[in-house]
Amino acid sequence: MALPMRAAGALSRIFRPRQKALSISRSSSGYIPPSWPWNFWQLGWDPIRVGGGAIVAACIDTYAQTAAECPPSHWRSTGDGGRERVTNSALCRVMLKPNSYQSGSDFVLNLVGYLYGDGNAYALAIRNNRYEVQELHLMDAGSCEATVASNGQVFYNLAGNPVVEAVLPHGALGRVPARDVLHLKLNARANPLKGDPPLINATADIAASNAMVQQALTIAQNQSKPSGVLTTDQPLEDWQNKEIHQMWLERTTGAGAGGVPILSSGLKFQQLSITSRDAQHAELMQITDGHIATVYRIPLPLLSLWGTTIQTASEDQMRFWVAGPLGFALNHIENGIGQFFGLPGWPQEYLEFDTAALLRSAQKDRIEALARGVQGGIYSPNEARALEDLPKAKDGDSPRVQQQVVPLDAWSQPPPEPTKPAPDAPEAAPPASANENEDLPAAKAAGIASIRKMAHAGTA
Repeated sequence: MALPMRAAGALSRIFRPRQKALSISRSSSGYIPPSWPWNFWQLGWDPIRVGGGAIVAACIDTYAQTAAECPPSHWRSTGDGGRERVTNSALCRVMLKPNSYQSGSDFVLNLVGYLYGDGNAYALAIRNNRYEVQELHLMDAGSCEATVASNGQVFYNLAGNPVVEAVLPHGALGRVPARDVLHLKLNARANPLKGDPPLINATADIAASNAMVQQALTIAQNQSKPSGVLTTDQPLEDWQNKEIHQMWLERTTGAGAGGVPILSSGLKFQQLSITSRDAQHAELMQITDGHIATVYRIPLPLLSLWGTTIQTASEDQMRFWVAGPLGFALNHIENGIGQFFGLPGWPQEYLEFDTAALLRSAQKDRIEALARGVQGGIYSPNEARALEDLPKAKDGDSPRVQQQVVPLDAWSQPPPEPTKPAPDAPEAAPPASANENEDLPAAKAAGIASIRKMAHAGTA
């Protein structure tokens, strides 16, 4: 739905200063950039853009960096319930090497960054002689837009990539047909050709965060607030105050930082505690940051906000984010790219980002899961070894289970009768031989002959 005028004005005050503030450091004509209008204060442009930037950047980078960590693969169904990886397709080649100046991880990182920062991500496709996509070039999302011709066809005006603009002729990016533009978008409710970022639902929180941080900066610049004071009941002259002040600075600042000053003449150090106003200010900042993180559906421990770290994050929160918000992001990107490359989609043929790479450091959990999969007959030993990049083992291609694992209906049937052994065949008679000991070793035959000789002598 369309935004109210007040919300649209708030967005223009939030995002526009960011684009203009980038030129402050490059400007050499003063503090205010020369490209700004003379009535910039009436437009709500603030030369010092503060607040909201850190938490928003953390939310966007959390999605972008995690997605870039998951390797993409092109899968095709084998028709029997299984699947096989496709390694010779245009999609596989482009996802591994999208262009000459970006790697696959760099491309996904910036693609997701544009998607969650601007609500749109644009990439220009360059095709080969077989009309296959050979290269993908990311464009600046803030400089691109979609237009609809009178016959209903969609064209794109692209800009923001200096490499593409230097190679293609002038005006070639003015009306690019939709078949040559990869366009991913979020929250395209008001306009199906223009997405909105999640941050659009947190304009009030961004404005509050900007106001509070701006106030804190103003106070810090115009007000000195020491950590403590020295007090005494005795009256001191001006020269004594200066001497004590100099002594304190020499022992506690500069080269003497961390020293132990010795107080005399009734001097006492009194530390200043945080005021209730400062505590309320910090609490309000925490609330606004939490609202922004909620808009992006990221648990606060993942952002290490306000004393929480990933180590203290509960397992349920991690599962919620990986299976919910991150799972949607990856599935949304997979479907968009797969549709652009003409794939029919799951389960026939599709693109998939492997989230198992997120368990790369959890070796114990990964090995235990593979071991239970092999013991339960889900994986064959060689399939489990392939997931760990290990070579095949002999006789390990077939899944296996223990012998006592039988179907449930086997217990309702009578046990099979034992098979009767075949009747014993008569033993074959030994072959006739002139000397019954000729087949025995010489030593054994000599021993038997000696025993018989002794027995014959005793009988006589």
